[in-house]
Amino acid sequence: MSETIGVREGEGFDAGSVENVLREKIDGLPEGKLEVEQFPSGASNLTYLLKVGDWEGVLRRPPLGPIPPRAHDMGRESGILSKLNAAFPLAPKPYFFTDDESVIGAPFYVMEKRTGVVLDDSFPEGVGPDREMCRGISRTVADTLVELHAVDPWTAGLGELGRPEGFLGRQTEGWISRYDKAKTDEIEEVSPLTDWLSANVPESPAPTIIHNDYKLNNLVLNPNDLTEVRAVLDWEMTTVGDPLFDLAVSLSYWVEPGDPDDLKAVMPSVTATPGFMTRRELIDRYAEGSGRDLSEMHWYVVFGYFKLAGILQQIFARWKAGQTQDERFATFGDRVRTLILHAETLSRTGDV
Repeated sequence: MSETIGVREGEGFDAGSVENVLREKIDGLPEGKLEVEQFPSGASNLTYLLKVGDWEGVLRRPPLGPIPPRAHDMGRESGILSKLNAAFPLAPKPYFFTDDESVIGAPFYVMEKRTGVVLDDSFPEGVGPDREMCRGISRTVADTLVELHAVDPWTAGLGELGRPEGFLGRQTEGWISRYDKAKTDEIEEVSPLTDWLSANVPESPAPTIIHNDYKLNNLVLNPNDLTEVRAVLDWEMTTVGDPLFDLAVSLSYWVEPGDPDDLKAVMPSVTATPGFMTRRELIDRYAEGSGRDLSEMHWYVVFGYFKLAGILQQIFARWKAGQTQDERFATFGDRVRTLILHAETLSRTGDV
């Protein structure tokens, strides 16, 4: 099964213009014509595979349509990777960034291609996952996050990246505001949920570099050993902040075999395969590896689901307004409702 598809209608660009920039910016590019394919997963930035002879690279650009101010900042993301790669080699190294929008109609950057497997909603053809493999992948997800959070932000040159003081409070207010601005349907559980989140914001542990969108399908795995990670992708929202926030984001995408079908359908994942760790087991694995106190993790998990609902709601609002034609987004309204109802229930039960 190929990891890429042909470029989707309306999401292409002039390959000749990009090739000219590649040859200007990258030394030793082989002879040959640039070939472009698209990575199909993801609902945010658009990502393309570039091939010239035996050379491969990855181009990332912002999504189509209007985007929030300061969001999808390709220059910021490229700059972070250029520093983080030295301290955390699983972060790919960027080749260059350009803000010249005449090339493809938006700023973009090109980075190295890390070859491997990305697990989303299915395993590669021919792979029969057993319990040992699923447990090993689960450990890799937790341990890689522990490794990232062990990087000292200041030593890596990223100490000034964020504003850790008041991080959780700003995130809570910010995502409630984003959800409200993108709202398309009335869901009565939103109000008690957001009231509960605002009233119970915990005190954060010491700040670390956080990925801010850490999940299984942002990991590139060794095709010969799916328990070995080769790269962590999609660093567009990286900052310095609360490390448990990172874990909560990951858990909001982590479905279990026993979860309700509608929750599994929000973001289908191989983690629903019997043998993967439960969310509670992931929390315990992270706690053991990091030494952090996770006694307030219930709040973080509830917030993780609300944040995911807010992300999907923003995308659904763009689709409903005709700002994107991608039919993948047509069902996002139903998925938002599922997440809101699930998060509001968790806020009352104390489960994860």
